[in-house]
Amino acid sequence: MIDIRIAVQPSYLAEQSQPEQQSYVFAYQITITNRGSVGAQLLRRSWRITDGSGQVQEVHGEGVVGMQPSLEDRGGTFQYSSHAVLTTPIGWMEGFYEFVDTDGIIHQVPIPRFTLVVPGTLN
Repeated sequence: MIDIRIAVQPSYLAEQSQPEQQSYVFAYQITITNRGSVGAQLLRRSWRITDGSGQVQEVHGEGVVGMQPSLEDRGGTFQYSSHAVLTTPIGWMEGFYEFVDTDGIIHQVPIPRFTLVVPGTLN
C-alpha cells in the first residue's frame, strides 16, 4: 500500500526580494517520505500558487528539480529545495505529486497548503 507524507518548510529570502518592485522571493524545502509497503517513483508535480491579491499561477511538469526520484518502501525519503516569487508579501501554495508504485498504479498525493509570508506582515 502506498503512504506518502509531504512536509514543507517555507522561508522568506529578503536578500533576493525587491519589495519596491513588488517582488517577494520565498524558498521552500520539501521532504517526501514513503511510509507505505511498496516503493514509488515521483512522476509529475502540479502547483497552485496564490498571492495576497488572489492572483493564481499554476505550475505543472515532470518530476521535481529535474529529477524523478524513486522512494524505497517504508522510510525512503527525498528532499529538495525550490522557490516561488510573489507580487505581494503574503500568499500560499498547494498542489499534488503524481507517483507510480511498483505495481504500476498511479497515485495523486496532495501537497497540503502552506503559507508564504514576509516576517512582520501578520501581527
